[in-house]
Amino acid sequence: MAGQRGGGISIGAAARGSGVNIETIRFYERSGLLAAPPRTAGGHRVYDADGVKRLNFVRRARELGFTLGQVRDLLALAAKPDTSGAESSCTEVAALATIQLDSVRGRLADLARMETVLAAMIERCAHGTVPDCPILEALFEAEGV
Repeated sequence: MAGQRGGGISIGAAARGSGVNIETIRFYERSGLLAAPPRTAGGHRVYDADGVKRLNFVRRARELGFTLGQVRDLLALAAKPDTSGAESSCTEVAALATIQLDSVRGRLADLARMETVLAAMIERCAHGTVPDCPILEALFEAEGV
């Protein structure tokens, strides 16, 4: 398989397999979200299946809007051993997900308000030519969205 190196895969293959840009992978390593992988004698990173799995986890969590700190917290919770604390780990994950869901809902409400304002501005402008553009004038106003 292309990109394999002694039982692992190259950063390029990890990037292709996970859909994460190479520079982003390096950033995640610097941020501590991914452990620095072993390197070949030539200095090339070599990722194993667990590293790629973790990379996919980080990518997916970021796609859902979790911050780097929240991703770090989720990874820590995922690393907890499956003992009697498993239920509390799930509760903690649900709490983090609830915070993120509230944030997404807030952004959706903001977007709905922006849609209303933009539609009203366009409607004001759609009735022929006027000396001053209502959209530009509205953008200069101090009113919030």
